[in-house]
Amino acid sequence: MMNERAQRLLKTLIERYIADGQPVGSKTLSMLSGMELSSASIRNILADLEGMGLIASPHTSAGRVPTAKGYRLFVDHLLTIQPLEELAMRELESSLQPDSPQRIAQAASTLLSDLTHFAGVVVTPQRSDVAFRQIEFLRLSERRILMILVTLDGDVQNHLLTTERDYSPSELVEAGNFISQHYAGQGISAIASRVAVELRELQGNITELMAAAVRFGQSSLGSPNDAVVIAGGMNLLNVRDLSEDLSRLRELFATFERKTELLKLLNQGQDAQGVNIFIGEESGVMTLDECSVVTAPYSINGMVVGTLGVVGPTRMAYERVIPIVDITARLVSSALSY
Repeated sequence: MMNERAQRLLKTLIERYIADGQPVGSKTLSMLSGMELSSASIRNILADLEGMGLIASPHTSAGRVPTAKGYRLFVDHLLTIQPLEELAMRELESSLQPDSPQRIAQAASTLLSDLTHFAGVVVTPQRSDVAFRQIEFLRLSERRILMILVTLDGDVQNHLLTTERDYSPSELVEAGNFISQHYAGQGISAIASRVAVELRELQGNITELMAAAVRFGQSSLGSPNDAVVIAGGMNLLNVRDLSEDLSRLRELFATFERKTELLKLLNQGQDAQGVNIFIGEESGVMTLDECSVVTAPYSINGMVVGTLGVVGPTRMAYERVIPIVDITARLVSSALSY
């Protein structure tokens, strides 16, 4: 168990390293910590911290730098959160007004990037989880139908369906009215769990259209390119800790392009209560080993539907980034729940 002196020195070391990116020596710690300790005492404490895997000593310097384990202890127990600046707060509030989920997601990712100067990421609400208010079917041509889905939050989605036979306008109206009347307020996934039993009891024209809607909802879940919105990835070119290794940076950008690993990681944050932080290897994504990912879930009418966050270097100002992510998630939830 670390004593108070060791905790104070570790906190001072990490805060100094975050500020200037240079290994921190015992003389600097003696001046900054405010503790009356000899250089020998400080070196002994640093040796203990290094033995615990919390700091490391680069070969080119006598100073120490924090490890991912050190950052984790710092974030969990030693961090002092700074309140968000009033100007940034006003910018967030004015930019995240009630709108469609896709436009709010784009605005949120851009704001996260602008305020932190890192990459802002948002997982958009999964279509199967968003409850719908009404479904209508419109005949375009033989066996081609436009499905118009209006969600509870007012978003309108148009999807093209191909059917096995032609339908009359009256059949399409009947099917839309039936589905809206019996399933409004539910998501596609909720409908899918009931379809196997209930479709056998429905009329033929409603059966096929219902099944087509469910198939579309289920297939839409597998598209990470639509599910993840990323803004400001190029900001990381200006981060010295990452840009010094261009091959690793290219691999990171490839991860952003694929989005699959990022989506899986961000979805883990949906179960978190508030802000969740993945530091270095904790993400389980090799290309993020030199990064930290700060995430928070957001909701619609109390139901968690997505995650947003920031991807940046492990040497980031956590005390500032954490409240930005937390407040953005709260404002996105408010904007979507109007």
